[in-house]
Amino acid sequence: MTAYRSRALSGFTWLYVVWSLLPVLIAVLFSFNAGRSRSVWQGFSLRWWTGDPNASLFRDESLRMTTVNSLVLAIVTVVVTLPLGTLLAIGLQRWRGHGAGSSSALVSAPLVTPELVLGAALLLVFTNLYGAIPLGRPAQMIGHITLNLSAVVVTVRARLFTIGSSYEEAARDLGASRREAIRLVLVPLLRPAIVAAGVIVFATSIDDFIVSSFLSSGAASETVPVRIYGAVRGASSPALNALATLLVVFSFLGLLLGGVSMWWLRRRDGERVTLRQFLDEVTQADA
Repeated sequence: MTAYRSRALSGFTWLYVVWSLLPVLIAVLFSFNAGRSRSVWQGFSLRWWTGDPNASLFRDESLRMTTVNSLVLAIVTVVVTLPLGTLLAIGLQRWRGHGAGSSSALVSAPLVTPELVLGAALLLVFTNLYGAIPLGRPAQMIGHITLNLSAVVVTVRARLFTIGSSYEEAARDLGASRREAIRLVLVPLLRPAIVAAGVIVFATSIDDFIVSSFLSSGAASETVPVRIYGAVRGASSPALNALATLLVVFSFLGLLLGGVSMWWLRRRDGERVTLRQFLDEVTQADA
């Protein structure tokens, strides 16, 4: 009976994976279609990547600009939210005074707030209260940071609960100052959570549609999801499939970079772990 349940669970898991990835694979396939159709295969070609002089992904200035906008927003969001969210998580973890609980709940509010509500609220804030910050990339950066900061805080705080305070206290007993204990002991222990948070933030930011759409100022600040949504309602070409494929590639590259970074950090710290062993550990942890 146990073996039967295990096979059934494995079968349902693979069914879910195929159901989830099959539409993505079809969209990727038609980015290499020779014709303009996005539903009828007309032969393999790189026309919509580089071949068409006007409408291909790498020759259309507007498509290149949307790609750059998405990458800039995602990278800036990661660079800002990781240190800010880590410090905020450490501060909230140690706050024992009045208002600590309400502050923690307030920081976690974006995680449970519908993104549509958050996007509309940010639009009202920027148009009515903070008129000095123009809509477009500046407002989108602040919106993405607001949306993703809580994910970093929650991820790092979970790691802090696991670590406890014994390592830092031991460092203080050995003569380290509070700042040295955080920098030399606590932060290295938080690296797995920080890297994981970075991967989550990058994937969420580069794939975001609602906040980017609400805070966009026009074609100059369009991101890849906004461009795809706006184009599919009209006459579109397989160049959009190529653009979507590029978005998928960037997301997987972010995940791969996070995994390789963790493996390299462990090797640098003296652990004799091969890349194969590291991947096996990740697979077992996910299972």
